[in-house]
Amino acid sequence: MNGSKFATRLMLLGAPGAGKGTQAVRLVDELGIPQISTGDLLRNAVAAGTALGKEAQSYMGAGKLVPDELVLSLVVARLAEPDAAKGYILDGFPRNLSQAEALVSRGIVLDRVLSLDVPKEALMERLTGRRICRACQASYHLSFNPTKVEGICDRCGGETYQRKDDSADVIANRLDVYEAQTAPLLDYYEKMGILRRVNGTGSIEGIYAALKDALVM
Repeated sequence: MNGSKFATRLMLLGAPGAGKGTQAVRLVDELGIPQISTGDLLRNAVAAGTALGKEAQSYMGAGKLVPDELVLSLVVARLAEPDAAKGYILDGFPRNLSQAEALVSRGIVLDRVLSLDVPKEALMERLTGRRICRACQASYHLSFNPTKVEGICDRCGGETYQRKDDSADVIANRLDVYEAQTAPLLDYYEKMGILRRVNGTGSIEGIYAALKDALVM
């Protein structure tokens, strides 16, 4: 990355549909650091039958949220592994102010928090336009990646449909919840001086270039 010194202990913030996943993959490849997803940590711990995994399963099996302290313990343990020594990208944690404060209390200090900012109207278009093939699960988008024949999968000829969780009402609620939870986080990290806001609209390459600029120390 041109010999510059870049922040490598990172967290990506962004609403559903902001493009965090796409950009995180590129950062992982270029920086050589792991992306750490709390969802993956929970699934792996449960599958491995660890003590934390069994405890998490007791909540998940009962349809309850896994307590913050348990998730935090999983994250701290993961960050202690050798591949995270050079840095990491946190994905899905912290989600709220109390989790952010708990992370600091465990001695986990971030270099940069990158917020991918996308207007709500654009997020709605991105998310509500998705269509999935019932047969082969191929993914399309009405505006950005439409099928050649409306409603018919290019790959297998199956019927494409909109998932219930991609409906306008559900998406609007998800975005409202994200905004309510994340607004205090943005203020918290801005006061710490480590928040960088990046315009999440435009080309993938342009957004990635802006993210890299935001990582220069």
